Amino acid sequence: MSGRLLRLVCTAAVAVGTALAPLPATAVPEPEPRERSVADLLTDLQRLYREAEEATENYNATEEKLKEKRAEVTRLDTDLSRARLSLHDSRGAAGRLARQQYQNTTTISPYVRLLLARDPQRALDQGHVIGQMARERAETVGRLTGTEHRADALAHRARKALDDQLTLAARQKRERDSVQEKLADVQELLASLTAEQLTRLAEFEEKGVEKAQEELTTSGALGEEDRKPTRKGETALRYARRQLGKPYEWGAEGPRTYDCSGLTSEAWAHAGTPIPRTSQEQWARLPRVPLEKLRPGDLVIYFPKATHVAMYAGRGKVIEAPRTGERIKISPIASHPLLGAVRPDRRAQPRTPRTRNGDDQPPATEAR
Repeated sequence: MSGRLLRLVCTAAVAVGTALAPLPATAVPEPEPRERSVADLLTDLQRLYREAEEATENYNATEEKLKEKRAEVTRLDTDLSRARLSLHDSRGAAGRLARQQYQNTTTISPYVRLLLARDPQRALDQGHVIGQMARERAETVGRLTGTEHRADALAHRARKALDDQLTLAARQKRERDSVQEKLADVQELLASLTAEQLTRLAEFEEKGVEKAQEELTTSGALGEEDRKPTRKGETALRYARRQLGKPYEWGAEGPRTYDCSGLTSEAWAHAGTPIPRTSQEQWARLPRVPLEKLRPGDLVIYFPKATHVAMYAGRGKVIEAPRTGERIKISPIASHPLLGAVRPDRRAQPRTPRTRNGDDQPPATEAR
């Protein structure tokens, strides 16, 4: 190939390569992130609050179990100390018995003594004493054996109770960490919002509650009667009212701060009716009552997993310790998705109104 032709071929190849080479990519601007709607933000925030409250109630339940286990460990330790003291006394008695038996090994058999005795009656009396001593020795051995078995059993139960206490303490720590993580997620979301978004979020939530409250009250689900509380219910309600304005704090039972079930359990304990500590246990173990038969002092349970509780105050309102960052307040009963209601003093009669002269007056309607 001549030098001229070679140059033409090379020039053509370069031209073809240039023609086939990909064009430089044009930078496409990324779409700006769409601002999330207020409804989406509220959904996320409420989900985080609900998860935090569920974790809080799990922590509270473990705390109650831990209290019971601590009391059991203390009781078993006391019983074990007494058993060991009794065992020490029994061993001392057994030691004295062994020495007596050793000292009497060279004595004549009581039967031979009876045959050789000059006074058989006296020998018989001595035999009775000997028989009594033998029975006492048998009882001493029996007490020793029984005390040893009881001490061993108590020691085993005490070790098991202590192991359970340590397991519960470890679980409580994990649940405490879970609560703190959930609350950190809440704070992170709130910190990412502008003041305008926070205002719109609060307004949107308030309108949602107003709508839910109107739908509930107009549906007749709460009934038409304004029922009276029982005496204990009235006492519990007065206690809850005195806590208005105090801060919410997860895991707290007063007197300065409360969480939702801490408020309701302390109010009813103050009224002389202890109830379970957590909202789940209050829902599971207390008598249920239909919403149309609510009376002040009853407990209203929220969310499918019964993770929130408030006290009914009458006229479609409840007293609640809402959530972290808020204070105990009076809220519409429809502030959260309703699960149902329970009555701590189901069998009690409603409070009897009094006339002006102080005489008891029968209630206008029968309690149901």
